[in-house]
Amino acid sequence: MTVVDPDLRAVKTTCAYCGVGCGILATPDGRGGAAISGDPDHPANFGRLCSKGSALGETLGLTNRLLYPMIRCGKGTMERVAWSDALDHVAHRFQHIIARDGPGAVAFYLSGQLLTEDYYVANKLMKGFVGSANVDTNSRLCMASSVAGHRRAFGADTVPGCYEDLDEADLLVLVGSNAAWCHPVLYQRMIANKQKRGARIVVIDPRRTDTVGDDDLFLGLRPGTDTALFSGLLVYLADNGVLDRDYIELHTTGFDDAIARARSITGSVGATALATGLSEQDVATFFRMFASTPRVVTLYSQGVNQSAQGTDKVNAILNCHLATGRIGLPGASPFSLTGQPNAMGGREVGGLANQLAAHMGFTPPDIDRVRRFWKAPRIAIHEGLKAVQMFEAIARGEIKALWVMGTNPAVSLPNADGVREALKKLELFVISENVISNDTVDAGAHVLLPAQAWGEKSGTVTNSERRISRQRAFLPAPGEAKPDWWIMGEVARRLGFGAAFSFTSAADIFREHAALSAFENVGARDFDIGALQSLSDSDFDAMAPVQWPVRQGTEPQARFFAEGGFFANDFRARFIAPEMPALRTETSAARPLRLNTGRIRDQWHTMTRTGMSPRLGQHLSEPFVEVHPDDAAKYGVADGDFARVTTDYGQCTLRVIVSERQQRGMLFAPIHWSGANATGARVGSLVAPVTDPFSGQPENKATPASIVPYEYVFRGFALSRKPLELPAHAWVVRVAVNGGHGYLFADNADVASWQSWLKSIARDDLAEYKDFGGGVYRAASFDGDRIDTCLFIGPARDAGDWNVVKDLFAADTLNHDQRRMLLSGKSADGLANAGPIVCACFGVGRNTICEAIAAGARSAADIGTKLKAGTNCGSCIPEMKRLIAQMAPSDAEQRKLAAKH
Repeated sequence: MTVVDPDLRAVKTTCAYCGVGCGILATPDGRGGAAISGDPDHPANFGRLCSKGSALGETLGLTNRLLYPMIRCGKGTMERVAWSDALDHVAHRFQHIIARDGPGAVAFYLSGQLLTEDYYVANKLMKGFVGSANVDTNSRLCMASSVAGHRRAFGADTVPGCYEDLDEADLLVLVGSNAAWCHPVLYQRMIANKQKRGARIVVIDPRRTDTVGDDDLFLGLRPGTDTALFSGLLVYLADNGVLDRDYIELHTTGFDDAIARARSITGSVGATALATGLSEQDVATFFRMFASTPRVVTLYSQGVNQSAQGTDKVNAILNCHLATGRIGLPGASPFSLTGQPNAMGGREVGGLANQLAAHMGFTPPDIDRVRRFWKAPRIAIHEGLKAVQMFEAIARGEIKALWVMGTNPAVSLPNADGVREALKKLELFVISENVISNDTVDAGAHVLLPAQAWGEKSGTVTNSERRISRQRAFLPAPGEAKPDWWIMGEVARRLGFGAAFSFTSAADIFREHAALSAFENVGARDFDIGALQSLSDSDFDAMAPVQWPVRQGTEPQARFFAEGGFFANDFRARFIAPEMPALRTETSAARPLRLNTGRIRDQWHTMTRTGMSPRLGQHLSEPFVEVHPDDAAKYGVADGDFARVTTDYGQCTLRVIVSERQQRGMLFAPIHWSGANATGARVGSLVAPVTDPFSGQPENKATPASIVPYEYVFRGFALSRKPLELPAHAWVVRVAVNGGHGYLFADNADVASWQSWLKSIARDDLAEYKDFGGGVYRAASFDGDRIDTCLFIGPARDAGDWNVVKDLFAADTLNHDQRRMLLSGKSADGLANAGPIVCACFGVGRNTICEAIAAGARSAADIGTKLKAGTNCGSCIPEMKRLIAQMAPSDAEQRKLAAKH
């Protein structure tokens, strides 16, 4: 528990993670840390936080921070330089390359972690003054298909609903969204609606995720068939008199073509079942539920967006809401669940290569309007390269200079090995970051610029429901770290554009951003926050969360389109006739399976932040691949063992989890591990660089793959007060632990070689247990009464208890019995350890929960009462329910027990 100085006040800010945009109270402790709690007044979360948000206080340390500008010198090493030298160098090299090769030879790659003000300056500099639209963002990997779908249907990237709709809907349809893990704060609102109002929940996903369990219907459709399902639904709505003919006539166009296409794709319940792999009964049940429930919200996320047909999937969903007029009404709308904290803010300022600024595009009127507002000397006049295409252009040598800000594309982009190789070809590779090392930095950056991190920077972010919130600094910037907007402004000044980039604060930038949104905007554009363009500095500092649009003289608007008013030239929505759904890749004898990738509950992106938190690393500590039991038997892999997953683009070695929740013929692997924290586990290197033709978003959910067993004879772990470099022949995962550094590993080398390795780094006070014949070696060196370094290695499941030893390592001192029992790998007091963590919010382990169930707990609520588990974000409740189901006595056993009493 962080001790807080009572004289230090809580600062209201916004969470650093997903697009829910939860409000946070951060109370500095005066020593560089802070106590974190939910802001009960913030309308996004009303005080609730997920496990990641709750653990933000554990991620504020300066370990691995980039604190000073650095340039790669002639010897090939990175050396510290003054800010003026670094900025001069970046500006000079950009200027030289632009003069020689034109503005198309340079690019920015941004991040949904940036603040809106940072995004605005980057976009203005590149598109308005350099003259290139090669500005894209990792949000391309997240929500680009939603953006494209919105623009095709509505004429603008408009989210029509709001979070209150989740409280008021009678039917909640989750498509390609594991909201229980990825958006748990919103998911708990849905569950509360179900419990209080009786709302029903339908989950549509190839995987039986933890979002399944509180549902009324689960549709485990085949991958890539969402368009077929919703085309079938549109036909059903038309054939059963559920269409809102007045809405269609007054506010839309293109319905006849869309319904004709839908009939050609899936013209009946039976055809829909055949196309999706679902039963006719389940399809018919879903169609009846949707048709009979006016208050329906369809929520979709990465399972829809991360697809080579993602835009068509989005429009197939939107077609059903437009056809019934269920849009922009309380409890009735389509709703895109955003992945990143400021993906929406980035979209507002034009952070994608196919946007200009303020929700304007590359049309002649918009180009002229933005040019005049910015007084831009050489504004970009056409779209730039989207993320995947941008890095392919780097590989071809067409882009010579790249500036990456706050993201890790060498891990997160598809064909990540190809991305890493492409980065090495750049003449100028600049990175603005707050970490000194990650896979992208290590790919050969020429210039590193230290940027402020969450807790240090100040500005705004926009969440999934269009709500702008302040992100406020509550810690001083360490070293020489600067705001991203300041860094770019200084480079702009050196390029000769100083007058247009004379910002002195985030408030300055926000005011210009707001003014642009209102410029020549008389309601023709959705994004308008003109009422905020004259905020004083103090008003900006105190600004409460506000939902856009905030037009001059009007109140903020929660919903759009209930009475039409779309943003096409004729003010009508477009029904879209989607293409016949088909995956862009084929399986084969060599690649018989399909790989699906995604997130896990307690980690975020590439773990540069969450990987610092000991409690977040305790739920799922190792990179894994999930496989159905039938496929496991067919391909010879076993639960808990290792397997090598291979695609045409790369290979990874991962721990195996065998689970019936995985669909036959499919594999699932999480995206979070990288070269910086694991061996051979960068799952992005497996993913095919196939993209949606409209959005440019890559297909991360269906890459053809193979799986074979990979044997490691020995397993083990190491703990140390200082970072270690384990032998190169081992498979290693770094795990955050209290008091130092943790490592889980597997290996086939002689155990005796591990003894030699440990002795080369350990202190003199070394205790050992060795049975080389049995393949066991355990040793610990001490610094006084506490463990300094320890190593445990043995056959598969005989390496000692990681959880027991980890707890002993965290202790400041060991007593005599603890030290004596340490090398046994067992608890000195004979008590069972808590086991792997299930509830990260309160640190409750699986064994502790199982003991509570054995003692009579029969529901998640019972466990919450006894242990507090599940009473914060609720994302562990599905796992607790599974444990209850596994341990609960059968009906026959219950009758026997009742008879005895």
